[in-house]
Amino acid sequence: MKLFSINTGHLKFDGGAMFGAVPKTIWQKLNPADENNMCSWAMRSLLIEEGDRRMLIDTGIGNKQSEKFLGHFYIHGDDTTERSLARHGFTTEDITDVFLTHLHHDHCGGCFVYDESKEEVVPAFPNATYWSNEKHWNWATGPNPREGASFRKDNIMPIQESGKLKFLTEGEPLIPGVDVLWVNGHTEAQMLPEVITDGKKVAYMGDLIPSIGHISLPYVMAYDVRPLVTMKEKAEFLPRAVEEEIYLFMQHDPIHELCTVKQTDRGVRLNEILKFEDVFGN
Repeated sequence: MKLFSINTGHLKFDGGAMFGAVPKTIWQKLNPADENNMCSWAMRSLLIEEGDRRMLIDTGIGNKQSEKFLGHFYIHGDDTTERSLARHGFTTEDITDVFLTHLHHDHCGGCFVYDESKEEVVPAFPNATYWSNEKHWNWATGPNPREGASFRKDNIMPIQESGKLKFLTEGEPLIPGVDVLWVNGHTEAQMLPEVITDGKKVAYMGDLIPSIGHISLPYVMAYDVRPLVTMKEKAEFLPRAVEEEIYLFMQHDPIHELCTVKQTDRGVRLNEILKFEDVFGN
């Protein structure tokens, strides 16, 4: 099994929303805000190559939305899914599976793109099966008012209409060597892959721990629908990450891809920041 870090691009979110009740005087040391209180964040995907399967975890925000919509998020930088795949010798046609941790727009917006006419959307990964789960799909397609703006129908419904949507069931491995952690604090039934390769284990943290600045238990996003559940899920996962020496793959950290954690007198804290290629060689 081979793993590749794929950055689909950068965007900006409000710093206060990303850190919830944590004061700006604390969080801005790691994530400095601009004059509008917006901080830069990555939309980092993980590509898993196993045999003849190449599975991409999440697809970023994409580019098919209106300029007005994308303007809210200040898309910046040179990274795109296509460029990041090409750096590792892949194209979008090589992807056989797209696994969606959840269906918020910054995680699934890149599943579809406009065709040459700019009138119809087509799969960005034409040879891929798209994976979600039934519980989260039902949650996203009948959204609550708090998350409604994040569950965009123009992102979600084309997946179903393509005929390429499949559901994973809880407890079912994604592929051999890849288990899935199900969590419910950020949104209902978010799925986070845990991958074992060459004796090393890496967990794709998604929106459970979006950056190294979110490792401490109280650092919970205001976007979470159940913040106390997020804290409980982190409290359960982080000691296991220490015990099993799990590498944490940071989806949204603007700079750092990978880290480890350690147990301290103040709880589980950041241990070491690492480059993905130094650990996994790709």
